[in-house]
Amino acid sequence: MSPQKRGLGRGLSALIPKAAEPLDETRQESQPKEIAVERITASPFQPRRQFDETKIDELAASIRNQGIIQPLVVRRRGDGFELIAGERRWRAAMRVGLARVPVVIRDASDHEALQLALVENLQREDLNPIEEANGYRRLQEEFQWSQEEMAEKVGKSRPAIANAIRLLSLPAEVQQEVSAGKLPAGQARALLGLHTEPLIIATCREVIAKGLSTRETEKLVRNLLIGRKRRRSLPVMDPDLKSIVENLQRCLGTRVRLLPRARSAKGKIEIEYYSSADLDRIVQAMMPRPPSA
Repeated sequence: MSPQKRGLGRGLSALIPKAAEPLDETRQESQPKEIAVERITASPFQPRRQFDETKIDELAASIRNQGIIQPLVVRRRGDGFELIAGERRWRAAMRVGLARVPVVIRDASDHEALQLALVENLQREDLNPIEEANGYRRLQEEFQWSQEEMAEKVGKSRPAIANAIRLLSLPAEVQQEVSAGKLPAGQARALLGLHTEPLIIATCREVIAKGLSTRETEKLVRNLLIGRKRRRSLPVMDPDLKSIVENLQRCLGTRVRLLPRARSAKGKIEIEYYSSADLDRIVQAMMPRPPSA
């Protein structure tokens, strides 16, 4: 394991030395100094994609009363500075109207800045589960870190990291629900037991509409899998009809069952909905759109 990675394991304590050194503009600057807020730009390596405005307001209120206790970490970019760590504090400082903020300036390459930004954010608890999973994936893909190495650097267990990364196997629509906080990570992971994207999406809608717990979601998934096994013992559905069912589920975002009658071309279609709002959504999806003017 490289010395550089061991330094990252201490988070921001590795970036801000305890003993202040004389400021030397010709080398890395480890002593905090104040710079104008408008000279700072956001990091392109920030793993966070959503910022909770309520939490930013709370942090702004704290800064208004107590100031910024922990300096931001930045690096020089042209005539200004680019954030490495501390974007929430920076945003809150601008909201308060601070003209200058304390920073520690690091001489970091793009590669180092990405590592520092990812590890610093992953050590915190306020990334949403998809942001956290994407952060781990970037550490895997761009730095070839194993799950054991990531666990050591961010202070999490290896199974916790493995479970987080599994969420990225879900369909994009389900990941969006997790990011928005509508579907908890435990329920989302339970959906991975299902094997088709339309069924996962339809079940996701049911879980959200019914407010199911993780245990209830796991039970629902087991029942669906049992139902699939039972259906396998029945005569195999015509491939064209099966394709129609899958397309309907994909378009309507809910479970659809085709019930053909024996020795007949007739049958029934069952479309499930889980709330009045869900029924309205399905009806709107089925209604033809009016021609544009």
